Amino acid sequence: MHELGIAQEIVTMICERSGGARVRRVVLEIGKLSAVLPDAVRFCFDLCVEGTVVEGASLVILEPPGLARCRECGGEVGLDRPFGRCECGNTDLEWLSGEELKIKEFEVI
Repeated sequence: MHELGIAQEIVTMICERSGGARVRRVVLEIGKLSAVLPDAVRFCFDLCVEGTVVEGASLVILEPPGLARCRECGGEVGLDRPFGRCECGNTDLEWLSGEELKIKEFEVI
C-alpha cells in the first residue's frame, strides 16, 4: 500500500513547515486519475499523525475529476478512469487534470 508512504511524507512535510505550531486542519488534493485511494490515505494519515503537531487535525480531501483534451479535434473530455474517448471517436487524449497529489493548505492554531 503506497498510501502509507504518501501519508508519512505529507505529515513530515507539514511538520517541517508548521514551525512547531499545532495543526488544526489539512486539505489535500488527490485527483481521480492519480492512482491514490483517498480512503486509504485517510486511514494511513490517522496512523502517521500520532505524536506529531498534526495529531487531532481534521483531514479534508478534494478529488478533482480527470479532464483531457482530444489531440484530433481539441474537444474536452471528462475522465473518471485513465482512458477515454472523445465525441469525435479519437482516443488520443492529452491529460489536463486529475493526476494531482498535493497539500493544498493547512491551518495552524
